[in-house]
Amino acid sequence: MTITYEWRGDIDNSALNELHAEGFDHPVGRTDWRTRLQRHSLGWVCAREDDRLVGFVNVAWDGGVHAFILDTVVARHSRSNGVGAALIKTAAEGSRAAGCEWLHVDFEEHLRPFYFDTCGFRVTTAGLIAL
Repeated sequence: MTITYEWRGDIDNSALNELHAEGFDHPVGRTDWRTRLQRHSLGWVCAREDDRLVGFVNVAWDGGVHAFILDTVVARHSRSNGVGAALIKTAAEGSRAAGCEWLHVDFEEHLRPFYFDTCGFRVTTAGLIAL
């Protein structure tokens, strides 16, 4: 299995909607990802096995030195093979090249080993308000 990773790769809305639905266990949506990403993101990473989208991560930012990981998702059949870690590594490289100094992430508790142990994030104090 050869998987390629592309910073700001071409987005097929249907493929990303399907991957997002599989990864986050919800019905397939009709989000216009291409427009959303162009408008609001520093970048994103697409992981492809041949031409099939098997992973994705969005990198939002504040327009300055802070970037934020969102929507990390890997197709079920590609999980536990390093795809998620490679997505984050590529996102960090793209963010660094864009002049960012910090890469933030928040996540559900069960993802703690992935983000801290596998990807190298460190614990910080943060806050959250549910809206």
